[in-house]
Parts: sequence; C-alpha cells; structure tokens
Amino acid sequence: MRFLKKLSTKIDWLNEKIGSGISWLNLLLIAVVCYDVFTRYFLKKSSIAVQEMEWHIFAVIFLLGAAYTLKHDRHVRVDALYNSFSLRTQAWVDFLGSLLFLLPFVVLVIWASTTFVANSFSIGETSPDPGGLPARYLLKACIPLAFVLLLLQGLSMNFRAALILWENGGEHDA
Repeated sequence: MRFLKKLSTKIDWLNEKIGSGISWLNLLLIAVVCYDVFTRYFLKKSSIAVQEMEWHIFAVIFLLGAAYTLKHDRHVRVDALYNSFSLRTQAWVDFLGSLLFLLPFVVLVIWASTTFVANSFSIGETSPDPGGLPARYLLKACIPLAFVLLLLQGLSMNFRAALILWENGGEHDA
C-alpha cells in the first residue's frame, strides 16, 4: 500500500508541475489574441500564422492541462448524486469509473494516435495554408503525450480510491 501511495504522489507531482507550467500559456494566448485583434481590426492586416498560433496554443493548454484538471477534480461530470455519497462510495465510483471507462478510453486514444503522429512526423507535416505554421507534427505529438499524462493521473486516481477502500476495510463509511 505504501508503494501505491508513493507512486500516486509522484504522478500527482508530475501533473501538478506540468499543469502549473502549462497554465502560463494562457497569458501567451491572451497576448497573441490581442495582437491578432489589433492587427486585424486596427491595422487591417491579418496573418494565418498568428491565427494558427492561437489554436495551437489553445490545443496545447487543453491537451496537456487535462491530467491537471482530473487531478484537481475539475473535469466535467454529473455530481447530482456523487456529492451526497459517503467517502467509501465515492471511492467505489472513482475506482470503477476509472477502471471501466477512463483507462480503456485513454489506452485506445494512445494506441490510435501513435500512427497518426508517426505519419505526421514522417512527412514533416506543416500547415496546408500559405503563410501557416511549420512543424504541425509537434502539435500532433501532444495528443499521445497528453493521454499518457491522463493515463498516469487515472492510475493515480485509481490507486487513491483503492487505498480508501482497503484502509476502510469495508467496515464503515468514512
């Protein structure tokens, strides 16, 4: 049990650091959007590269921030009943939900995206738009990376739920 707790703590630390670092990209995104708005509406000039940079930054924030969001329990779910459950019942919901839904889905996305990313790297994929950004394969590489982080965080969530279930020993609700 101590091993699971230690491993869960390390995974949480990793996703906390990555999530905190990625959160700073929001400031960069705001700056790029402000620059785009200024140049487009005041200078009557537009740049495909700047517009692509906006959605590239957003994609990185969304993808690499997903595990951080799961760690802090800020993901989308229906909490109509969950919040009224005991700690032990919540642990069962988290454990089974992660085991049956989250982890298989994450593994499927990792498996499916690796060929997609490998093909992008092999052709040196760039933007199809004239004036667009180069190295689109780097953005696509964030997909399996993000889902590996999500897999790790899902395992951490599963370990923590299992620890609650084992420590309570089924005798009472916490």
